[in-house]
Amino acid sequence: MSHSPLEHRTRIKICGLTREQDVDAAVAAGADAIGLVLYPKSPRFVSAERAGELARRLPPFVTPVLLFVNEPVEVVRAACERVPNALLQFHGDETPEFCREASAGRPWMRAARIPADEAVAFDLLEFAARHSQATAILLDTHAEGYGGAGRTFPWSRLPPNVSCHAVLSGGLTPANVADGIAQVRPRFATLAVDVSSGVESAKGIKDAGLIHQFVAAVRAADVLLSRSRNALLSAA
Repeated sequence: MSHSPLEHRTRIKICGLTREQDVDAAVAAGADAIGLVLYPKSPRFVSAERAGELARRLPPFVTPVLLFVNEPVEVVRAACERVPNALLQFHGDETPEFCREASAGRPWMRAARIPADEAVAFDLLEFAARHSQATAILLDTHAEGYGGAGRTFPWSRLPPNVSCHAVLSGGLTPANVADGIAQVRPRFATLAVDVSSGVESAKGIKDAGLIHQFVAAVRAADVLLSRSRNALLSAA
């Protein structure tokens, strides 16, 4: 039996958008989601009001994602009123109990900040188990403070079999995203990818050409994975 490449379609989130033209570029390139950073210390910060303005540009089936870092419940819920169809991303020290309370029934992701230093222990299986009600675990590189570090962590340190949906983040670019997909996807139920600085000309300023290159690299990786799987099935 042949298998369609669509079986291996990797979902794509372009994060840290601050301008209308960047939202439009992400949509035109075929992104599945855009990320809006509501963390005041980030250079990509947008207010809840601004997030609502940008999210209203999205067509059906492109999801806005609101990123929070250790905000009070009332701040999270107020932002959700501005973007009622948003997926939530908690990127600080939020507990599973907080995530459930603040999300008020909305889907949410929890960021796992994975140390780049392999000598520093991090138990992803335990982390995923504690956040079992999350829609996905976002795999990011640990940095001082919070937010993305713009660099990768050693993908080889991830456990070989984690029964959750995952989003690979941290230092992805058009040049390395295919390798990340090939290494990380077999370890999880499904895999999506999340890029920010890797498609920027300056912090908070996206480059439409780089966004298109990134999406094209992901799609090419999907085709290769599908061909490899079909070849294995044919050989069997």
